[in-house]
Order: sequence, then structure tokens, then C-alpha cells
Amino acid sequence: MRVAEAFRAAFGADPQTVWRAPGRVNLIGEHTDYNDGFVLPFAVPWGVSAAVTPRTDQTIRLLSLQSPGGPIELSAREEATGWARYAVGVLAMLGDRVAGADIAVDGDVPQGAGLSSSAALEVAVASALDDVHGLGLTPMEIALLSQRAENDFVGMPCGIMDQAASALCEEGHALFLDCRSLGSRNIPLDLAAEGLGILIIDTQVHHEHAGGEYAKRRAECESAARKLGVASLRDVTDLAAALDHLQGAERKRVMHVVTENHRVEALIGLLRAGKVTEIGALLNASHLSLRDQYEVSSPELDVAVEAAFRGGARGARMTGGGFGGSAIALVAQDRLDNVRESVSAAYAERGFRAPRFLSATAAKGAHRLA
Repeated sequence: MRVAEAFRAAFGADPQTVWRAPGRVNLIGEHTDYNDGFVLPFAVPWGVSAAVTPRTDQTIRLLSLQSPGGPIELSAREEATGWARYAVGVLAMLGDRVAGADIAVDGDVPQGAGLSSSAALEVAVASALDDVHGLGLTPMEIALLSQRAENDFVGMPCGIMDQAASALCEEGHALFLDCRSLGSRNIPLDLAAEGLGILIIDTQVHHEHAGGEYAKRRAECESAARKLGVASLRDVTDLAAALDHLQGAERKRVMHVVTENHRVEALIGLLRAGKVTEIGALLNASHLSLRDQYEVSSPELDVAVEAAFRGGARGARMTGGGFGGSAIALVAQDRLDNVRESVSAAYAERGFRAPRFLSATAAKGAHRLA
């Protein structure tokens, strides 16, 4: 495989192990994870492969097939910059349990599409290090460690959803995750049996959350929870009463989080009842809430959703952190071309960069390749 060959060429020996972890797309449950709420992501076919051999010294040598130049060599973990922070952050969270490592990574997650290539990188590296060191970590422990790497080392205050999806998802299923208890179960997601599919519409507007609006939204939610006297917005049971105590942005954020948790539960109910064709209305409602109450959409995302619906989609919404990235559309297989044409025409009419389309199926979580 390509990553093993690159490892051999760079470091002069075969890697001791190779792991692959996928990116994710979130079917529903946006900006609820760091509010102790519910999410329903599924793993996508694209991911990151990590070839790893441990070292006995503290040196870290890193190679990415997606970055120009040869390996990066670090003598201290704090020296990491750019993409290397995500891999080195995992080693930092493992602390004394690991020393150094030689690591080569190869990814095919479309960059900037909001499909969580960073979580895929973290989980692939963490899984490989767990394997070679015999640490015995569970998939959820790997997800939590990867989340801490992104929170504490990279400085991105993300919730647990992305890493959990990458580590725990099963093929053909979506992962229902309670972000407070960390209880999870995989829910069958057989869209093809109903003649449906998920179309990812990559707006080609790239985003970088670590420096701005994402952290601001999280702070607004935490402030609102304090004012309401609850541990997190998950605990708001009387929405009308809560809204009476808030105003401005915080009022809007609470409205979104509470109703989005209800939408996750409603969508799971439809899936279990075999009413897959009826989930589109929940996707539409989620997008409107993200646009108007959480205010994390963008013109490109809104146009993608509206044009997908005009083209025949059963439902559509932005997915991921927002401000760019991707939308998803629930589309009958015989309407896929119509939806693509509708979105492409709407983008051309507004002078937007042409979108990219990806058909997503529910893929396998982190697994060993060699």
C-alpha cells in the first residue's frame, strides 16, 4: 500500500503497523456535542492511513504524502506546526506511555469539505500507537484521547463527535452518540434499499474554526447554561421558560441546541420505524435552525440547500461546523443528476466557485490494515 511504501522509502524499514480511520459526515445533530447533547454521524469512505513504528528516544519523524518535502523531524513535541500538530498532539496526550515515533500518513478526505480529516488523522495515529505499544485502549478511549489532542494541543475546542465517529462507526450504520454519558449504538442506515442516497455538496469554501466563530458559539452556549442554572444546554427541559430568561445571541443558541436534540431523537425514531423516506423534513428544519438561530451558515451553503431542494432532494442541510464546508442532501437515486445540475446552475448564476459533489455511503470505522 502507498503509505507503507512511503514509510519504507523515508525511514528505511517497514512500519510495524498501519491503521486507517475515516472522516465523517453528520446526518443530524449539529453543535450539540459540546452541549452534552445527541449526534448522529456516519463514517465516510474517505480517511487517513497512518504507518507507525515506535522509537525509544523522544524524536518524532513525520511524513505526509499530502505535504511537499521530506520528513519533518522534531526533538520536542512543542515544535509541531501545521498538520503535524494533530499527530504530535496524540503523542503528547499519551505522555510517558510512548517515547518517539516514525509516522507516515496518507489521506484522501477532501480537504476543506468539513468531513473531519483532522479527527481521522488523530484517530488513525492513536489507534496505531495503541496497537504497537499494546496499550489496550477501547475505541471510545481512543476517541477521547484524540479529542484532547485537538482541544489541548491544537487549541480547537471541538466536541467528541468527530473522533467518536471515526473510531466507533460500523459499515452501513450511523452512530447515535449521547455526548454526556458517551453511550452509543450503531443504527442501521440502509438508504440504498429505499432507492435513496446522501449527496455531499462541497461548497469549495474552506473554513478554519480554531481561530474564531466556533469558539465564540461554544462560549455563548456555556454562558447561557450558567444563566439558566444548568450544567449544559442538554438539561434545558422547558424551552419556553428558558427563552424568557435570555436575550440576543444566547437566546438563539439555546433555541437551536434544544430543538436540534429533539430532531436527532425524532430522526432515529423514523429510521427504526422504517420510514427513511420521511427524514428529509428534519434535515430541512435543522438547516433553518443552523442558519437563523445558530448563525453558522453561509451564502454558499444556503444556496446549495435551496437549489438541492428545487432539484428534487427530499431534504438538505449544512453539515459540520459551518461558515463553509459542505451541505448534505437526501436524494432519490434517479434524481441525483437533477440535484447536481440545479446546484451547479445556482452557483454559476451567483458567480460562486463550482461546487464538488460526493456520494457518501456509511463506511467502517478505524481498523488495522497491516
